[in-house]
Amino acid sequence: MPLPTPPLHLLTERLLLRAPMVAFAPAVNAFQLRNRERFAPWDPPYAPEYFELDGVRNRLTRSAQDFATGNAYCYWLSRTETPAELIGKINVTQVSRGAFQSAAIGYALDGYALGQGLMTEGLRAVIAQMFDPQVGLHRLQAAVRPENLPSVTVLERLGFCLVGLSPRYLFIDGSWRDHQIYALINPDWHDDKAP
Repeated sequence: MPLPTPPLHLLTERLLLRAPMVAFAPAVNAFQLRNRERFAPWDPPYAPEYFELDGVRNRLTRSAQDFATGNAYCYWLSRTETPAELIGKINVTQVSRGAFQSAAIGYALDGYALGQGLMTEGLRAVIAQMFDPQVGLHRLQAAVRPENLPSVTVLERLGFCLVGLSPRYLFIDGSWRDHQIYALINPDWHDDKAP
């Protein structure tokens, strides 16, 4: 049975989305360093080597392997006119098959690119691929801190519905933080597709 692998490149009106490659390491590292302080309130704590080039290369290697095996799908975003500069990422992780056919989705965007609808545009493309029969997920789930209103707005704009609150969900910014759980069901799923 062939692996459920989406395209390695997606193109939207303004964005180029690409699966991970080790060659991206300098651009990924630059993205992480320039957004380090801005992401700190929303991300788990990272070891210092997370921000070193060798650590980035190792993660990109694992991420490319996960993409190839269908265990997780990451896309790095750049503007079509400046493909060498990465401005964001979309991760689809915790891919579960069998009776679940679900995954978690997360995303991050460069501070200077906020407020332009770029993440909504990128997420639309990735969601379409995840719900396409080639990957065939039934459900995507996102966890977001209630005070992260821009992220909540993006999810709601894309049709995600609030399904509950998960208290003390992740250790972030020095404490266990509550997260709201949002879900999006594949509108084209039919029960005759069930495993």
